Amino acid sequence: MHPRSLALAAVCGAALLAPAALLPTAVRADTPRAPGTAPAVPAVREGGVRAVDLLAAVRGCRQISHGRYRSDDGARANVPVCATRGAVHWKADLDVDCDGRAGRHCNRRTDPFFLNATAYQQSDGRHLSAETLPYIVVPGSSRRWNPYRSGVRGGTVGAIVHRGKVLYAVVGDTGPTDLIGEASYAAARALGINPDPVRGGAGNEVTYILFPGAAARPIENHRSAVAAGEAAARKLLRAG
Repeated sequence: MHPRSLALAAVCGAALLAPAALLPTAVRADTPRAPGTAPAVPAVREGGVRAVDLLAAVRGCRQISHGRYRSDDGARANVPVCATRGAVHWKADLDVDCDGRAGRHCNRRTDPFFLNATAYQQSDGRHLSAETLPYIVVPGSSRRWNPYRSGVRGGTVGAIVHRGKVLYAVVGDTGPTDLIGEASYAAARALGINPDPVRGGAGNEVTYILFPGAAARPIENHRSAVAAGEAAARKLLRAG
C-alpha cells in the first residue's frame, strides 16, 4: 500500500488496458523475462468497451455508503461509494498497493510499508502478486460501507478508467476503513501510471467500477477477469 494509507491498513488488515477500446490478450504472470526488466503485464489488442461510454454509464450517483471516504490521510472525506444499475463505483485517486508476494519491485526495500500478504489468496493458497496481477483494493468493512453486502468480495471483477483507458481487474485486497482509491503495482503500470509504491500513483481522476456477481475464476486468472469484465461492462451499457 501507498505510505499515505498504509499505516492505517496495517491495523485494518490484510484489480487490459488500451486507449479508448480494448480486447486484451493476457500474458502469463510467470512468463520468463530478462534480468533487470519489469514484470510482465497484460498485453492488449484493440476492441471492446470504450472508456467514454463507461464513464457516461456511471455519471450519476445513488450513494450507498453511509458517509464519504478520504483518498489520503489528512484529506477531506469527499468520496462517496455509489450504485448505478447494479454497478458499484467511485472516483478517487490511485495509490499503489505493493502488498502480497515479494518480488523485484514490491518488497520491504522498495516499499517501507510492504506487507507480504493480501486479504485474498490465489487458488493454490499463495498470496497475490501486486507486480503481475491487476487488482483493486476496497475499504475494509465498516458502518460506512460493507462491500460484502453490496456483492463485492475477493475476485469480483471491476473496470478502472483513467484518461481514456480501461483496465479490467479483480478485487484483491482490503485497506483502511476510511480510505479509498488504491490498486496494485500491475494495475498502475498497465494504465500508464507511475507504479512506484512510494512516489507513484495518480490524482483524483480515476474511476473504479465494480460489477457484483461478475468474478474471475480463479482470482489470479487475468484472462477470466477480462472476459467477465467485458461482458459485465456491455451489460451495464445496454441497461442505460
